[in-house]
Amino acid sequence: MSASPLERAPAKQDLYRAMALALRVGELLLGSGEGTETVAGAMRRITNAYGVPHCEADVNLSAITLSHVPSDGSVPVTAERRVRRRLPDYDRLIAVHEMLRETSGGSVPLDEAEIRLRKITRRVRVYPDWFLVTALALIASSASILVGGGALVAVAAFAATVLGDRASAWLARRGVAEFFQLTVAAMLGSLTAVLMVALGVPVRAEAVVVGAVIALLPGRPMVACVQDGIAGEYVTATARLFEVFFILTAVISGIGITLYAAVRMGVPLTVEDVPAAPLLIRPEQLLGAIGVTLSFAVALLVPPRHLIPAAICGAMIWVIFVQLHAWQVPMILATAISAAAVGLFGSAYAGRARVPSMVITIPAIGSLLPGTALYRGMLDVSLGHGDAGLAGLLQALSTALALGAGVILGAEILRAITGSDLTRRVRRPTPLPKPFISRPAARRTRGY
Repeated sequence: MSASPLERAPAKQDLYRAMALALRVGELLLGSGEGTETVAGAMRRITNAYGVPHCEADVNLSAITLSHVPSDGSVPVTAERRVRRRLPDYDRLIAVHEMLRETSGGSVPLDEAEIRLRKITRRVRVYPDWFLVTALALIASSASILVGGGALVAVAAFAATVLGDRASAWLARRGVAEFFQLTVAAMLGSLTAVLMVALGVPVRAEAVVVGAVIALLPGRPMVACVQDGIAGEYVTATARLFEVFFILTAVISGIGITLYAAVRMGVPLTVEDVPAAPLLIRPEQLLGAIGVTLSFAVALLVPPRHLIPAAICGAMIWVIFVQLHAWQVPMILATAISAAAVGLFGSAYAGRARVPSMVITIPAIGSLLPGTALYRGMLDVSLGHGDAGLAGLLQALSTALALGAGVILGAEILRAITGSDLTRRVRRPTPLPKPFISRPAARRTRGY
């Protein structure tokens, strides 16, 4: 009887290949926003499947290390891979998870697994680049409608976001750090609104800022940060928290610079004019919530077959949030409960559809991202209302963390009810657990 892969020691070349495959898989998963626990588990399953047990994976935000200590006392092996690109592609993420389910069962030879992974990394994007830019701008347009802006405001938000995105891309090609890319994008979004106010355009121009800000807020890193913290991966959670902090700081800085200059130049900006979403279940608000969700999903390269479930979750989170507000539930708590419902539904769907739950849940929380609170806080600070401004910024941060915690809570409720993730109930041999010029081009995530 031949020995199983786990019972025989692989040749040294195969050992290196298996570890290299695991590192590449880990890089793809981490770059798409998967939690540390999922990335480490996936890497160990790859090495176990190809006869390299007793491996330990150390995952942080910028590097992955994999160590193998042979049980026969031979020389240990340690390899590391830097994670230089973290631009999410959920279509590729789904393909990686599918490959992992099959390789974990030992039914895919190592040669074939390497070929499949190369095909995944080289596959053409599910949407063309121009469509992604359009989707990002539609996030701003939908969000401006959600907070009470009209058609003209939506068009202005669309144009401002496209302008900001192209300016960011120009800066990225010249190696400018992402912090300044986001700052410039936020400046251009708020500048559009300031010009409309200064010219006396009879619309709720401030809604342009809210829409442009929501298109930049870090929903995906936020959820991953909370997920790592809950899983006990405090080093990575802290790193992700600082990533969220710097993204928010860049956005706040861009808005603050524009608003400060506008106030000093006499532009009639007041806090009372800051738009807020009417907390009503009306067609305009539902359309805005669904539009934000679908636009986020396309920007994250979610395959078309999963757009409808994502849209349902986008409508659901808004309806639940509005109803809880009508019942006078505190806003932060209402946000967390609404996000938990989406986390529960999204995880259930993901288990049946055999995809990572973040494919559904991350786009769905877009309508509750705190764009209004951020804008109001920075305007208060620019007008000299320091205490009120800090309170608004704190509310924005609290809302963001409530969204991340709620999504994870929903997934944990499902785990408690079923005894495991639904992905573990699929009949597979070994299912994957939950899931310029002189400088190089800078990384660019557009903030999400």
